Amino acid sequence: MGQTFTGLLKAVRTRTATGGPGHQVPAAPAVLRLCGDHLAALAASGPMDDARKNRLVASIGTLTTACSPGADGLFDALLRTGQHALEAGGEDQARFALGIAVEATGMRDRSKGAWRLRGRALDALGRSEEAVQAYERHLTLQQEPSSSQDIARRIATLRDLRRCLDDAAGLLPEGEDAARLRALRDVPAAEAGAGFADVVRQRTAGRGMADPAVRKLAGAYAAHRRLLDRDRMADPLLGGTEPIGVPALRRLVEGRTVCLVAGAPRVLEEERTAGSPLGKLIDGYDLVVRCDTLPTGGDPAPVRTDLHALTLRGDTPWTGPGWGRRAGTRLVFGDRLTDWRRALRARLVADAQDHIGDASLRRPLSDPALIGEDGWGTRTTTAFTVLRLLDFLDADRLDLIGFGLPGQLLPREHAWVTARATHEDETDLRTQLR
Repeated sequence: MGQTFTGLLKAVRTRTATGGPGHQVPAAPAVLRLCGDHLAALAASGPMDDARKNRLVASIGTLTTACSPGADGLFDALLRTGQHALEAGGEDQARFALGIAVEATGMRDRSKGAWRLRGRALDALGRSEEAVQAYERHLTLQQEPSSSQDIARRIATLRDLRRCLDDAAGLLPEGEDAARLRALRDVPAAEAGAGFADVVRQRTAGRGMADPAVRKLAGAYAAHRRLLDRDRMADPLLGGTEPIGVPALRRLVEGRTVCLVAGAPRVLEEERTAGSPLGKLIDGYDLVVRCDTLPTGGDPAPVRTDLHALTLRGDTPWTGPGWGRRAGTRLVFGDRLTDWRRALRARLVADAQDHIGDASLRRPLSDPALIGEDGWGTRTTTAFTVLRLLDFLDADRLDLIGFGLPGQLLPREHAWVTARATHEDETDLRTQLR
């Protein structure tokens, strides 16, 4: 792939410098410049080990061939390349997709696909007002309204998101926080959500939740988050994994019995013993949750894991433990949005999970729309984080298995569990919370 990539970049630069195909296809010089600039940026960004980026490079190769004198298919190649750029994810790819879409709408102003691509690129960049205009242009050209219901919903969602931010800004005195909220109308959705959360946290810390304005602000933030979860451009993930947010996770645990199983060797050994009471106990739960390290190669058959949670930490390698072991749902906790996204795209293993928690679930302890508590810090265990999240989402029954053993929770976390435990049984290592 490296040689092909280098050769393609060289060919594009040569043809751009000579203006070779420009006499035959008016759009070709601009398209070649876009491709050359983006290939150079991709080359500088590091190894091409991502399948989606590889598809994008292949599409660029096809597109540059279509720019040749007498070649056909330039317009279709433009749309295909723009789509692959959006699928690859990231701001640079979205900007490239927008440049491609501008060329496509310039070539065919009445193309539904070109205006849809332009709207999606603007949407990914957070330029919501312009995205709405492009989406509306797509709708005016669409002869079958039923086939564009998703676009109509997206327009409504973008308008509601802007209205939420305006309403929240109106709750604050004119100043830095109000201006910051209004500025969030024109940034990508996930960044807007993170910025909104920061404002809520600062106002809560300064005035407390007893303040009526703070309560209204938190309510506006919760409405904003529900809109992001309900209808947004999905963040592209590896292997067709479906992102889920808070409502979907709540439906997963609602009315079900849930056990959180410690990763202590004693627990694993006893669980795997044929006919063991502990193994039968764990199998009796509707949802089995495990954290961090899962048994790796060379072990006996994998234990049942319905939900796997892990935390990204500054001193933890991106490979991390357990990414490749099968789990129905995987939750990845981490505070920095850019690091969190990069880890998912780089390390999720195809077919290792059906669902992945989206950005709205990445920091449940401090997020004002969820638990909203400060002070737990970066050393908080994954087990405690997922325990608090499951408790917040009202699991019908929530038990811990093996967490009474030393080293499974930090002292402060253990104190929280002990204060709320309804029953403890040393025989089966079980602590019942509800």
